[in-house]
Amino acid sequence: MPVFSFDWVDAFSDRAFGGNGCAVVHGGAVLDETVACAFVRETSLVECTFTGPSSVADLRVRYFLASREIPFAGHPTIATVAALRARDMIAGDRLVLETGAGLVPIELDGDRIVMTQVAPQFGVEIDRSHVAQAIRLSPEDIVAPPQMVSTGLPFCITVLRDHAALKAAKLDMAALGRMKAAAGLDDDDMAEPFLVTLQGATAEGDTFSRLLLPPPNPAEDPFTGSATGAMAAYLWKRGLMTLDSFTAEQGHWMGRPGRATVTCVGPMSAPTGVKVAGRGFVLMRGEVDLPERAL
Repeated sequence: MPVFSFDWVDAFSDRAFGGNGCAVVHGGAVLDETVACAFVRETSLVECTFTGPSSVADLRVRYFLASREIPFAGHPTIATVAALRARDMIAGDRLVLETGAGLVPIELDGDRIVMTQVAPQFGVEIDRSHVAQAIRLSPEDIVAPPQMVSTGLPFCITVLRDHAALKAAKLDMAALGRMKAAAGLDDDDMAEPFLVTLQGATAEGDTFSRLLLPPPNPAEDPFTGSATGAMAAYLWKRGLMTLDSFTAEQGHWMGRPGRATVTCVGPMSAPTGVKVAGRGFVLMRGEVDLPERAL
């Protein structure tokens, strides 16, 4: 079996066991999807990345959940660049990644990694009563119209009234399916509500969020960089965030505090991109033997 080097990185954190973990398999972009997904399940992480050469960028990155490949993900991007930097595989302070969502420019600013996510796409608004049922809250807990937004990966951005509502939220899979059907989305579309409050988890934060996940994923994502970019674009466009750069927090109630600096590219009413910056801590390094196909 081929042997691949890998790094396990805690993204959006500058210390061990903070933020969101991701295993980066160097040279693993050649692997079959069944193997990549099986590896994610083996790690019990939400996502892992597999890198390879690119003809249009400095590096190709493939992103996998336990169940399938996805075009882009935020914390794995930070993790991938942190792993490359730790192995002295980056020349200079800029590079470009080829992803399924397009080219993602990266800047290195000291120990911070800054990714510029693609221009936000604003999709369908979803009836708040359907979203409320999907997270077992009342419609009054949702203070703005939920809407599908993507900066590479779609999420239903859902603004909650306070931390009490955020803490009480629970994912109802049957109601989530009904929500998707009512919104005209396919059952296998990613539409999990990204829950955000306009109050940080700490005094340094401006927003605090949660993302509850369906099986076979872990029940909750510690920090979601792609959804953070989509959330920022939503808040700016609707005038709910008046700062063109702010601090987003997530994961604190899971004992995995994560933090990102989010900056608007272009006018706040119509962002042309979103910069999401964070740090990465390389926790483990090693080698993994992976078969050509999973059992």
